[in-house]
Amino acid sequence: MNNLDIKDRRILYQLDLNSRQSLIKIGKKVRLRKDVVAYRIKRMQQDGIITGFWTHIDAYKLGYIAFRFYLVYQYVTPEIKNEIITYLVKDKRTWVVESIIGRYNLGVFVWVRNITEFYQFWEKLLDKYGDYLSEKIFSIYIQAYSYPCSYLLENEYKKSDRLKYEITGVGTEVKTDDYDIRLLNLIVENARIPLVDLASELDCSTQMVHNRLKNLIKKGVIQGFRVGIDISKLGLKPFKVDVYLKEHTQRKAIMEYIKYNPNLVFIGTSAGVSDLELEPDLKDSDQIHYMLEDINEKFPGAIRKYEYISIQQIHKLRCLPEA
Repeated sequence: MNNLDIKDRRILYQLDLNSRQSLIKIGKKVRLRKDVVAYRIKRMQQDGIITGFWTHIDAYKLGYIAFRFYLVYQYVTPEIKNEIITYLVKDKRTWVVESIIGRYNLGVFVWVRNITEFYQFWEKLLDKYGDYLSEKIFSIYIQAYSYPCSYLLENEYKKSDRLKYEITGVGTEVKTDDYDIRLLNLIVENARIPLVDLASELDCSTQMVHNRLKNLIKKGVIQGFRVGIDISKLGLKPFKVDVYLKEHTQRKAIMEYIKYNPNLVFIGTSAGVSDLELEPDLKDSDQIHYMLEDINEKFPGAIRKYEYISIQQIHKLRCLPEA
């Protein structure tokens, strides 16, 4: 496990809040010179702590809907397993592809325009690999809230930062053109790409790129610019907790309460599986039980049951279908 000092953690935290910030801005906030910030970021990249910089895009505002499904393997060899994963990663519509430890083996989110498109995607998957899948659990993803990794700063982070969450799945479709879509595809997996490089790729001025980015942020298409962190190097593991409520009317109140947990990075709601999906980054599964016990104490009898899984490996994370 890498021992990051507080200066590294402060830099990571600022990148998690907005990875398009300039080195000068980050330096002012963490009280370090620009060259020191650059050196530390480069070192964390070389050490594999920083895995990349990505843009959080609400593809719902581009006319997409998201389906989530969990798969359980049967009769698979390592070769077949890798073939299934590769097939899903290469599909231009997948948002997330992740290997799981627990009740399921693979979790997948896929962007589609409508149910017909999903059915076509699903039929093709079953034609190729249906014999290797014993269970298939579906849901339509409704809304997702992403939160900063406040645990990076332990007790030093501002509680108000927990209110700066990013939302996927809210509002109506936004009108965009080809330039917008090309711009989004350039920054979705490279959030720190310079304006001059974007302008060169789009064959336009940097001012035009700046204005379009500003407009996409204003309209909520771009929800944020984040940093990819290999949290295993921080001694943490990513978990997913499906919470089933006895009293569904308590859901909003529970979400409002739990969002202040510094280890919680994601809250999802869907139609088809659980009432709430929580994603905390924790040292071990014991902390899941402590987290749920805390909710039970605050909202007695609200939780009927909960199940959890751990994420073994994220094979793909792309908040936008590939053009």
